[in-house]
Amino acid sequence: MIPLYLINNFEMKHIIIYTLLLFSVAQCSNELVFEEESFQKTTSLPCKEDCPSISVKIPVANAVPIVADSINKKVFSVLKEIIYFGEKPYTAKDYNGLLHSFIGSYEKLQKDFPEDKFGWEADIQGSVKYQSDAVLNIEIKHYTYTGGAHGYQGLRSLLFDPSTGKSISNDELFNDKATFKAFAEKKFRAKYKIPANKSINATGLMFEKEKFQLPQNIFYTDKGLLLYYNSYEAASYADGPKELLLPYTEVNDYLAVK
Repeated sequence: MIPLYLINNFEMKHIIIYTLLLFSVAQCSNELVFEEESFQKTTSLPCKEDCPSISVKIPVANAVPIVADSINKKVFSVLKEIIYFGEKPYTAKDYNGLLHSFIGSYEKLQKDFPEDKFGWEADIQGSVKYQSDAVLNIEIKHYTYTGGAHGYQGLRSLLFDPSTGKSISNDELFNDKATFKAFAEKKFRAKYKIPANKSINATGLMFEKEKFQLPQNIFYTDKGLLLYYNSYEAASYADGPKELLLPYTEVNDYLAVK
């Protein structure tokens, strides 16, 4: 006969192992997982070459339902700002619908003006740029062309709190935005050789009202904080985007999110 205390010890060990397994599963379920999803659509109208098309590759969050849903909704809303033609964004509810609307706009225009050539194109690629306990940074690289001298391309930075899925605005990144802005302007002037006693636009830049501004898109990277100015934001299309990489050793004291 097995002594009672040995049975109790045996049962206790199994209870401990089972508890640890449950804890491990719970821990894993709190970690965001991203899977890349791809969508493509090409016009059904006859065309010989460079047929109008649109391609989207985007990271889709899952494994933590409420957090993932918040992130995915924000990413989709930003793509609706990028992929559109006309005065208002499309009313599509998903990516397939968004692509269908874009190609539909082309086909309507082609039918209305059959003699004109419209070589539409759109290519959007998203990726997880940076991920830590404090911040999740998704980058959207986009190019769209719907006629004219050239298309429009750029980068969008989407920042999230990985524990809640809520967006983090640029204003929330800094302890004192004005102080950081002054610091960034000195670094920007040094990189682009703009004299301290001259206008920020003295060398041909196009900052609004002749005053330095932080960019609309700020990225967290493994090497530091990246200030990224898309075309037209600080310079002409011909001059291209401008960027400034600031090592974390120089900016940590300014950051509220790090």
